[in-house]
Amino acid sequence: MIELNGVSKLYKTVIGVNDISLSLGSGVYGLLGPNGSGKTTLINLILGQIKPTLGTVRLFGKNPWRRSYLLRRVGLCPALEFSYPRISSLQWVTYLVRMHGFTQYDATQKAIEALKQVRLDHVMHRPMTECSLGMRQRAKIAQAIAHDPELLILDEPFNGLDPVGRFEMTALLKQWAADGRSLILASHILHEVEAVDPSFLLISGGRLMASGSPAEMRRILADSPDTLSIRTNDPSRLAAYLAKDAAIKNLKFSGRDAIEIETLSASSVLRQLPAAATEAGIEILEVISSDESLKTLFSTLMKIHRGEIETRVSG
Repeated sequence: MIELNGVSKLYKTVIGVNDISLSLGSGVYGLLGPNGSGKTTLINLILGQIKPTLGTVRLFGKNPWRRSYLLRRVGLCPALEFSYPRISSLQWVTYLVRMHGFTQYDATQKAIEALKQVRLDHVMHRPMTECSLGMRQRAKIAQAIAHDPELLILDEPFNGLDPVGRFEMTALLKQWAADGRSLILASHILHEVEAVDPSFLLISGGRLMASGSPAEMRRILADSPDTLSIRTNDPSRLAAYLAKDAAIKNLKFSGRDAIEIETLSASSVLRQLPAAATEAGIEILEVISSDESLKTLFSTLMKIHRGEIETRVSG
């Protein structure tokens, strides 16, 4: 479906993406990275909106540059916020569907169906300038799915949506994937992407840092330095039980029922907890990782690439 070989994009002295090679078949992918990491540049390269400085890009087996007919097979919800004319969401989505070659009647019907899917049909005749940010975001998603593309690319699609809207759009994307269609969901928020159960593509500083399943990404964190807070009915006995682990750098008591452990490998400590519970009769009430975040994951990956951490990265 998508193939990049040694792709770099330079904006004068600024590197947009740096020597990315990947091959993606049909499926669901989460493109994760901090703001400014190169996600949007990578999407624009895939769609042929910009030309790579180095390397080659293939979309459905063809170079997408100046081949706009390929875009009929793709639905895009861009991250940018538009300045809308005084037209309704129905008029706007219909117009964009017509650009894919549909007749006025067919485009209108597809627009109505898409607006129903994003639960915007009750306001589809309201001028978009009078709609909330969340409503306009739903309309952007509607225009991306209206022409029934093979591949859906969403760049920060949950911007402006309230919790109910996020839940509804997540359900929509899950159904999209369940129907066997392909999806690339770009975001800087881990749990938003993880909800649709994708394979991950992690990008930072314009480089593809790692790829794999959610379990593989969490394994990277588990095998890396971390700080764990463990609540237990007997902190003293648990501390004595775990103190022999060579992976523990520091251990201290936190309140009446918790210990805080600084460890070189969280997985090493976590493997011991079931034994502590059964053999020593210690009750484990709660385990919290202070570093369970996207920011820390990318920090860990950077350290791995610099050779500061020795661990295996899948992908």
